[in-house]
Order: sequence, then structure tokens, then C-alpha cells
Amino acid sequence: MRKLYHFLPSPPPTPPPIPPPGCCRVQDENGLFTAVQFGDLELVKSLLEKDPSVIQQTTVYDRHSALHIAAANGQIEIVSLLLEDRSVNPDSLNRHKQTPLMLAAMHGKINCVEKLIEARANILMFDSLNGRTCLHYAAYYGHSDCLAAILSAARTSHVAASWGFSRFVNIRDGKGATPLHLASRQRRSECVHILLDSGALVCASTGGYGFAGSTPLHLAARGGSMDCIRELLAWGADRLQRDASGRIPYMVALKHKNEDCAALLNPSSAEPLVWPSPLKFISELNQDAKALLEQALMEANREREKTIMKGSAYSVQSPSHPDTGSTDDNISEASDTELCCICFDQVCTIEVQDCGHQMCAQCTLALCCHNKPNPTTLSLIAPVCPFCRSNIAQLVVAKVKVNPSDHDLDFNSSTKVPKLRKPRNLSEGSSSFKGLSGVPSFGKMVGRGSGRISVDKECINKP
Repeated sequence: MRKLYHFLPSPPPTPPPIPPPGCCRVQDENGLFTAVQFGDLELVKSLLEKDPSVIQQTTVYDRHSALHIAAANGQIEIVSLLLEDRSVNPDSLNRHKQTPLMLAAMHGKINCVEKLIEARANILMFDSLNGRTCLHYAAYYGHSDCLAAILSAARTSHVAASWGFSRFVNIRDGKGATPLHLASRQRRSECVHILLDSGALVCASTGGYGFAGSTPLHLAARGGSMDCIRELLAWGADRLQRDASGRIPYMVALKHKNEDCAALLNPSSAEPLVWPSPLKFISELNQDAKALLEQALMEANREREKTIMKGSAYSVQSPSHPDTGSTDDNISEASDTELCCICFDQVCTIEVQDCGHQMCAQCTLALCCHNKPNPTTLSLIAPVCPFCRSNIAQLVVAKVKVNPSDHDLDFNSSTKVPKLRKPRNLSEGSSSFKGLSGVPSFGKMVGRGSGRISVDKECINKP
């Protein structure tokens, strides 16, 4: 029987603080660990039939069980086989008190993560290295599918009842770092988005991780991830919050020579649009409507970024060319009724309930996105429909027709918003749009051919 020195795969190429599992430098005498690592299911079955007690064996130094090795290497068939034995503990601990679920999350083995959760593996176990859970591991190593699976389990398991889901999302390791801190530092933008969408605190401060008092925005500035910074700013991260050393994220980005990040974090640059998460009807959006609005918000902030990178302030641009009659000639007059009656540019993709009026996603954001939520009350006055002035109870994806002869367009199938025609000069817009743009806390729709949201003039030089 051959020797095997490494039963676990090397973790993704990222630096500490989570060290890779140690190596087992002993002979695999019965060949069980070798068979488990390489997925030799028949050999594993044969060995267990000959001697059922070998299932309880562990490696000498790291105390890895067969379940640890199978989970870390993604051997789902062997994981399933081992879990059929009631003597196998799904929460068995190795030398560092890591569970098989932690190793599966570290290495991104989503099938094994789901199988272990199905077998009632405890998602609230802490290791002895840094006091981290499987959620920390998934966030640190950037496995968004594993992260989503663990969060989904937390919503429906005893964790939600005993700990509370929000508390679990913001669970801290031994140095005071939440999963959001780790994902931000390691440039895991998709994990950052999932955590924020699940209720992670965007301005939470660390204890001993990094510089004391660091927020996720400080750590993203240090890591240099523009995508992470975009997500954090869109969820209301405070550019002026200081760490224990008195530094704002802008100063951290400059210190680590992340110039583009520093430009976005500069307090003198325009404020980004912020996702209005405290609003009840926003928090209860279905996924399709939410995707449309999130896409529109990120596009609006990217337009802001382009202007910041050019070193110029926002300005209302007038069309460089007047609309030509040839464009309108190619579109029937009936199609005008399907355009947003606020910007006259985008297709109506969002419907207001209960009144049934429709708008495009960009104009909906102009209604709902404040430049900054109130950090003390976390409560916002629900916006009203710009057409009938009734309170917006809910937003859903609208179904529209491009032309009477066309089939229904269901925007549930795609978040891409089609454009029907060249936009008009917005100075010729309807009275309902003028009434909307007059509210200081809402964005304005500017720019020919974009239909995107820009920050009000009054906020351009806002520190």
C-alpha cells in the first residue's frame, strides 16, 4: 500500500488568517484515507465490510476523519456513504476543531456542504484557530454558492429560533471580524452582495482583526476591490467613519496605493445612490423586481464613477443632436404608451401596487433611493406613486407589450431592459417628472440616451 502525505487539497491561494489544514505524514496502513481522497467508492465499501471499526480512525497528527477528507476533496458519494452509518458524527472535530462542513466550505465543495447540512451538521460550530464558523470560511475563500446554502439553512434551522438569523449573519470570530469583514478584505464581491442582502451590518467595526475599529469599507479599501466598494457604498457604508487610528477609508486606500478606490471614497466626491433597505416594500421585493432595481442602481453609480474618474463634477447634459423624425417614423404611435411616462426613455418594467401604475426601474429608484438613510432611526417615509400620489405598498415586475402586434414581454425572464426608441430631451418631460425631480432627496434622470439617475446638483459638493 502506497504512502500518502497530503489527504486534503491545498486551500485556495489566499494568505492567512485561516491556515491550511496540516498535513498527515504517516502511512495510510489500511488504505482507507487514500481510497476516500481519490473517490474509490468500491474500495471504501470493501474496507468497511471487512472491518467496520476503521470508520472511526483518524489521521495521527491532524485527527482528520474519513468524513473530513471526503468533504474537503468533494467526494460526495463517499460522504453520503459515511453519513449512512449512524456512528459517524457529522460534526466530528479535527485537531483544530474544524468540522467536515468547515472544510467543505473552505474548498468550495457545494454538494458536500448541502449533504452535510441535510445530515444536520451544526452550522454554529467554532474552530480553535480563529474562532470561525463555516460561514466565515465560505466568505473568506469566496465560495458564494456555499455561503448561500449555509445562510439558507440558517433561515430554516434551529439557529433562527435560538440565535436569530440576523445575529448569525453578523457572527463574529475570535478577533471581532464578521463574514462581511472577511469577504471585503479578500475582494469577494459576490459574497459581499449576498451578505448585505441577508442583513449584514455594513458599518460594523472589528475588534483585533486588521486595524481595530475597521469597517468592511476600510478593509475593502485596503484590499483594493472596486466591486466590493461599489456594493458597500450602495448599501449605505459611511465614507467618513473612522477606525481606532482615526483613518477614514479614503486614507486607507491612499496608503495602499489603490488610487481608483480612493477616488470613489474621497469625501469630496458625489455621494452614491443608496439601496433603501429600511423600506418595508423594498425588503419584501420578489427577486425579479429586485434584480431590475439593483441593476439600475449599479448602472447609475457607474455613471457617477466615470465622471469622478474624469475629475469633473456632475452636470446636466443637453442632447448633442436633436431627435430626428426618421426615428419616430419607424415606431408606431402606440409604442409611446409602453414607455415610462416620467423619462420617456425606458420601457416600463416596474408596476406599483395597489394602483397598478408603471415606471421604468431607473425612475423607480429616483423615487426610492435617498442619498443617505437616517442612521439613527433607520426609518424612511415610504414614497408615493408619482401619478396618483397613493403610498407605494409593493413593487412587482410589469408585463408590457412593445407593439399591439407583438407578444407580451415578461421581464421575469431577464433583467436586461430593452429600449424602444431614442429618448426625448428631458426638459420636455411630463409634469409628473418635474414634480418628482423637485424633491431634493431624490435623484434626477439626466443624459441623452441613458435614462439613468444622477445625483442632484445640491449634493455635488456635499462633503
